[in-house]
Amino acid sequence: MTILITGATGNIGRRVLRRLAEAGEPVRAMTRNAQAEFPAGVPSVRGDLARPDGLDEAFQGVERLFLFPVPETAREVVDAAERAGVQRVVVLSSGAVTGGFDTDFHLPVERAVEDSGLAWTHVRPGEFALNKLWLWGPSIRAEGVVRDPNPDGVAWYPTHEQDIADVAVAALLEDGHVGRAYDVNGPDLLTYRQQVELIAEATGREIRVEVITRQEARERYLAQGGFAAANADFLLGFEDYSGAAAEPAETAEFDASAIPPMPTAEPVTGRARGFAEWARDHAADFRP
Repeated sequence: MTILITGATGNIGRRVLRRLAEAGEPVRAMTRNAQAEFPAGVPSVRGDLARPDGLDEAFQGVERLFLFPVPETAREVVDAAERAGVQRVVVLSSGAVTGGFDTDFHLPVERAVEDSGLAWTHVRPGEFALNKLWLWGPSIRAEGVVRDPNPDGVAWYPTHEQDIADVAVAALLEDGHVGRAYDVNGPDLLTYRQQVELIAEATGREIRVEVITRQEARERYLAQGGFAAANADFLLGFEDYSGAAAEPAETAEFDASAIPPMPTAEPVTGRARGFAEWARDHAADFRP
């Protein structure tokens, strides 16, 4: 049984790959990058989900597939997998599908897999804790500060990326997960200020929180580049989930009791990592 990991250099795919390799499972990495490095003994194959007509070599002998979402070609990719004899597909999806916000990115991938008749499991993570490294990392490293327009009025359950990967590994290896969609969130409901405090504790540094306007935050994220620039308008309310222009809503007084507990990895893997653990795991990434 060979397991193919697409998106094998990504934040989740590489962790799925590592877990499977450590367990001695026959795993193969698919990548577009000829220079990518993988754990010792793990074979790699060139492949691009955007070009499904070139996936025959990647799918050869594969029984189970971890599928990174590329909606434009999802049906062609799944057709190629089915022709090659793949039997089970675990989809990296999004909790936004559960909430009804995602109708044109992750949802089409889920539907392509379901319509194929292959055994499937969807892994639907919520907010990645990693977002805070990509958004706040530069200013924390350089100045020891996080700037945000509403640090006490926004809260959610940031998710450790290893929890997401571990759910995917369980779905790839174990029985009992076929036909299930797993929402994976962190166990802790935290405001941005509380998250900053946990990062400060993990790093042993004082980190200030500075309140700025939404427009100022937008300008800073756009200037920062990378993930921050690409997601500034959505994160700050200037566009909706589908990318349409929106007017940032007035922030109501925050009421933690109005946000119910969210599903975590624990029912599948036996544990759910909190944000404090995530901050400790990434402490070095926040230091100068």
